[in-house]
Amino acid sequence: MPTSQRAPDIKIYFHVHMISDSTGETLMSAMRASAAQFDRGQSIEHLFALVRSPRQMTRALEHVEAFPGVVMYTVVNQELREALETRCAELSIPAIALLDPIETTLSAYLGAPMTGRAGAQRTLDADYYRRIEAMNYCMAHDDGQGDDLASADVILLGISRTSKTPTSIYLGNRGVRAANIPLVPDAPLPPDLFSHKKPVIVGLYATPERIVQIRRNRLLNLNEDRSTEYVDEGAVKDELIFAKRLFARHNVPSIDVTRRSIEETAAKIINLLTEHRGKMTGGKL
Repeated sequence: MPTSQRAPDIKIYFHVHMISDSTGETLMSAMRASAAQFDRGQSIEHLFALVRSPRQMTRALEHVEAFPGVVMYTVVNQELREALETRCAELSIPAIALLDPIETTLSAYLGAPMTGRAGAQRTLDADYYRRIEAMNYCMAHDDGQGDDLASADVILLGISRTSKTPTSIYLGNRGVRAANIPLVPDAPLPPDLFSHKKPVIVGLYATPERIVQIRRNRLLNLNEDRSTEYVDEGAVKDELIFAKRLFARHNVPSIDVTRRSIEETAAKIINLLTEHRGKMTGGKL
């Protein structure tokens, strides 16, 4: 039966072969982001990473033949690319060169050829060490720890269970030096918190129901089932009122994380950081 005629509630399982001469992370991210747009689609993933020899390519293509589906690839070696494309054409299997449109456009715009170096983005360069340093900073400044807030790129504020720590770690992996500070009514904040010029301060909040749910799950994981103010919805509402008033008083931009993934929250924060840096430099980033 043609795909278009299948019942709308039936899952469509399909094989996706990702062939890369590097780690395959780029392929994996792009494939999953694309597949997520199809509610009925359920991909069966096959990853072949560090494919840099004819023997490795042959092994991958034998697997493709055994489990026909869609092939996505990032391979810079011309002979390996030709072997892959030729065999996929013989098998009538679609093959997608993921980065070709991007690289072709950049090459034309820059007027420069590509290096043709496999895994070029994985080179241990200054950016790599910057991300490692940012991760170290995030770990040292988690949950109100550490000082030296003036050197942070981002300072996150929020009551307990608003995803401050995972968001900080994700930002650190992107090379952003992020500190996070819990907001507790009647607990003092660092006295010079709002006087720093470099970092952008961002508030995180969620609905009371969502926070109570997360806190209860945390207590259950700790084998603690007593009812306390920590999971009392009225008390949580008071905490959120306190936090939102603080954000308003200091003109702190805030993000509702109730239905946001960590990645979406981090993307919004990075946009705020970019705007903040633009203002600090007069529009010259």
